[in-house]
Amino acid sequence: MSTIEVIILSLIQGLTEFLPISSSAHLILPSAVLGWQDQGIAFDVAVHVGTLLAVMLYFRQDIGNLTVGWVKSLGGNHSTDSKLAWWVILATIPAALAGLLAADLIETFLRSPWVIAITTIVFGLALWWADVTAKQHIPMNALTLKQTLFIGFAQAIALIPGTSRSGITMTAAMLIGLDKVSAARFSFLLSIPIIVLSGGYQASKLLSEPAEYDVGGILLGVLLSFISATICIHFFLKIISRMGMLPFVIYRMLLGIGLMAFLSLSAS
Repeated sequence: MSTIEVIILSLIQGLTEFLPISSSAHLILPSAVLGWQDQGIAFDVAVHVGTLLAVMLYFRQDIGNLTVGWVKSLGGNHSTDSKLAWWVILATIPAALAGLLAADLIETFLRSPWVIAITTIVFGLALWWADVTAKQHIPMNALTLKQTLFIGFAQAIALIPGTSRSGITMTAAMLIGLDKVSAARFSFLLSIPIIVLSGGYQASKLLSEPAEYDVGGILLGVLLSFISATICIHFFLKIISRMGMLPFVIYRMLLGIGLMAFLSLSAS
């Protein structure tokens, strides 16, 4: 990979991992549209590490409280923090199982620009529907088990490229009544175990296929994805509290339609 490819793909990962616009779609598109070679597993692991560090640093206080609460709950001392920690774990299970059972199938048949274009539009409209119709009044700490599992099963759908993990979990959270900021914060907390599992899976493949790596490119990828993801999280929480999800819905519509037009022209 050239330095410019490393910079662009790192910034794409950092800026789109937590926005409801699909990071996987944006990482697939450069190779499909610009003809770039696949960035490889090592780079994927690097940028996932960068975004993981960003979300853990930004929510370090929440993570600390949830961890302490979860540990205390093992001894029978339950609290709001321990309940939320268990909800994060339970909501992760559907996506983890779906990834384990269907990852190869999705990788083979669904990583295409046409799939990305369609899911970008369809789930963008779902995000808009939840934003304008749902009664958003429930705080994150009032989540029930049933509501948590609903978000968890929605997260499993995000394995389809173009869906957006953050987008589908925020959509599901708003549909069951969470306010926008609570929906976003819960989605960000859910990203931590998912990124760890995804990065761990990619790292295991990396270890089974030893090769020479561009250490400089990998370190640059970690740094840039970390910085851009941290900035993204900070401003996203401010934007949705003032403007809602409409800017991201409009972006998804333009991206999906533009990609369809590009694919149609390329095929003709």
